[in-house]
Amino acid sequence: MPFIPAFCVIAQGSKEVLLGSDRYQYDPMHYLLATVELPIMSQILEASKAQSCLSLRLDLDSTLVGSVVVEAGYAASQSRANVKAINVSPLDAPLLDAVVRLVRLLDTPAEARVLMPLVAREIIYRLLKGKQGARLRHIAVLGGYTHHIALAVERLRKEFNQPLRIESIARDIGMSVSGFHHHFKSVTAMSPLQFQKQVRLQEARRLMLGENLDASSAAYQVGYDDASHFNREYKRLFGASPMRDVERLREAVRETASSRAIS
Repeated sequence: MPFIPAFCVIAQGSKEVLLGSDRYQYDPMHYLLATVELPIMSQILEASKAQSCLSLRLDLDSTLVGSVVVEAGYAASQSRANVKAINVSPLDAPLLDAVVRLVRLLDTPAEARVLMPLVAREIIYRLLKGKQGARLRHIAVLGGYTHHIALAVERLRKEFNQPLRIESIARDIGMSVSGFHHHFKSVTAMSPLQFQKQVRLQEARRLMLGENLDASSAAYQVGYDDASHFNREYKRLFGASPMRDVERLREAVRETASSRAIS
């Protein structure tokens, strides 16, 4: 299923998203706009039992965005330049007001059926008017090379455990190998190989944590033939060996559950 662009806001707390070597932090004063599905890592920076982190994600259907673009009289981007697939911008008062009204509709289902689509269109309109408007128009209407890269991203996510065949992917999306490398990195902030590696390692982490696989079995399932190579790359990404990292995550879950039981 293709990734749907998403508008993300935080009502309370703060969050950081890591994409390659880039860091994006947002809080109640900023919003995040993501337009291609990427192997990101994220962490909550500010939250407590008294004040938990409260956030909202609104999917932005490209057809709806295109409709608002036309209705508002914005020209579709004709540039063939690349646009990074994720960014953070200040949340201005008109956009915040629309978000608040959207959330309040959750308490009135009868009104929500009628008003929610209208408020969603207003949010898209205000995003188009804002600092990331050109980027949203560019990607939503499939301008430039970004759509081609989105297709490549979708394929890499589906075939993450298969050998990486750059020539085949580039040919299938109608690009040269060198052009594909250049534009892929411009949009995703990483090379195709780095992208595949992060997808593999995050899936291996999920398998060990959620399905109790050992490191060797998880490595094999995500496409690694050499367990020692897997261990080195895993430690480089997550800062600890596979089993130590998983035990650390499980301990954190146990401590959270224990604190909730006591409270």
